[in-house]
Order: sequence, then structure tokens, then C-alpha cells
Amino acid sequence: MSQIAAKTYDATPAKKVAFLGLGVMGYPMAGHLARAGHHVTVYNRSAAKAAAWAAECPGNATAPTPREAAAGADIVFACVGNDADLRSVVLGPDGAFAGMKPGAIFVDHTTASAEVARELYAEAQKLGLHFVDAPVSGGQAGAQNGLLTVMCGGDAAAFDAVKPAAMAFSRAFTLLGASGAGQLAKMVNQICIAGLVQGLSEAIAFGQQAGLDMHQVLDVIGKGAAQSWQMDNRGKTMADDKFEFGFAVDWMRKDLGLVLDEAKRNGARLPVTALVDQFYADVQKMGGGRWDTSSLIRRLR
Repeated sequence: MSQIAAKTYDATPAKKVAFLGLGVMGYPMAGHLARAGHHVTVYNRSAAKAAAWAAECPGNATAPTPREAAAGADIVFACVGNDADLRSVVLGPDGAFAGMKPGAIFVDHTTASAEVARELYAEAQKLGLHFVDAPVSGGQAGAQNGLLTVMCGGDAAAFDAVKPAAMAFSRAFTLLGASGAGQLAKMVNQICIAGLVQGLSEAIAFGQQAGLDMHQVLDVIGKGAAQSWQMDNRGKTMADDKFEFGFAVDWMRKDLGLVLDEAKRNGARLPVTALVDQFYADVQKMGGGRWDTSSLIRRLR
């Protein structure tokens, strides 16, 4: 079954692009670029995954290294796991920077540190290339439906050049400041989510302990000031003890680690975020590393 939902695409000039990393996010993102009419060359550590993608998107190509995927591309997109994974596909003799033509733009959709974004931006500048940090929000469903929210940091000219293509998988693609600003904005996003999910977990657990019909209660309070995306999309599944929906606890802990490291550097006080990070560690110890983030409620049962 396809991981790429149908979408109507705006008419934009076709670009030669590369996409590095075909995980649960990258696979459909690359597919939307291909279906929007761009010529896409993909690279993935597992060649079988790249071959499966190419079979689903005929007329496009695979490459055995990031350097070969990036050769001749106008834009190189990437969505990998962490800072180390990002450096591995960007730097070195087989990295994308070694294959990119002068003036080409690298767009990184990995949730990574602001530090690595600034490091790679500086390296790109030395090589006559451009680098935009562009982490995404919207989860697996947002990637499959081409409705991601993308937070960008970098130069305005590079941002403007990539936005038309990136709208193939985005609902919003916004420049928030200089290099690193996209990653910092994603950290703000994760801070918000962590606190909201813990509050929702406590509310549902309290209501169930009190003997309330929480489906009915959520329908009622979801029409008032307590309403949130988390309540609308995860409240009833939390009440039903179902946690197979999207963003995993292991990934959230990685992201919150980035947040807490950045807070140490900038002096921000994050007492609730630090506490919820430890609650997610408890969920991991319960064997829930692959449960979605709403599984925080399991600690309270």
C-alpha cells in the first residue's frame, strides 16, 4: 500500500532534486516531490528501501551514495535521524556537499541541533553552496498527506528558491530567521507538546478514576478553552489505551534532549519540560519506546 496520499500540486517549474533518507517521513516527502513533477534521485542507507520507492515513483532514480544522489541537483533535501546521521550524509568524500554543484541548496528536514545547522551552513558558505535548516511538524500523517508545517532558518534568497518545490509536501513553509532558527522553533514546538500531553494524561486519568465517561467529557471540553490538537487527535485513543499513532517516545526523548542541551546554553528555565522528559524515560523502561507520545498516561495507570 502506498505511503503517499493523493494531493493536488501547484504548477511550479520542474527541478532536479535529491532526497536523502527514506524513513517514515522522508519516503512520502520524496514521493510528493516526484508526483509534483520534479525529477528526484533518492539515497537511503538501505538500498532496498530506495528501490521500493523508485518502483512506486517510476521515472525517478536511486543512487548508492549521497554524493552521487546530489550530483547536478538544484536542491538536495534530507531527513535523517540526528546530528551524527546528518553529518554522515553531508560531509566527507561521499557526502552530499562533495557532489553538489556551485549555488545548489541543501535543505535539512532532520530535527537536529541548532549547533549542527550553523556548522553546516558555515561549511556550505565556504563551498559556494547554501544550507537551510527546515525541521518539520505534522508527523507521519502530515508527511503522507503532504501537509507538513516547516520551520526554516537561513538566508532569504535560498529560502525563496526552495519554497515552491517544498510546498509539494508542506501546508506552511516559513522562514523564521538566520541559520539555526528553524531548529530552535522546532524545539519550541516540542516544549509545547510535552507539557500539553502530560496535562492531558493527568486529566484523562483523573476523569477515569472518578468514573466519568471520558469520551463524552472530551467531546464537551473540546468545545471550550481546554481544546487542543492533542485533545482532538489523541484524547479518545488515550482513554482507550491505544498508542500506535505516529511520533514515538524514543524520538521525543531525542528531541527533548536537544531542547534541554540548548536550554543549558541559553539559560532558559524549563522545569516542566525536564520533568516530562523523565516521565518519557519511565515509559521507555516500561517497554514503550515505540509507543506514540500520548502513552505518557500509561505511567498514571
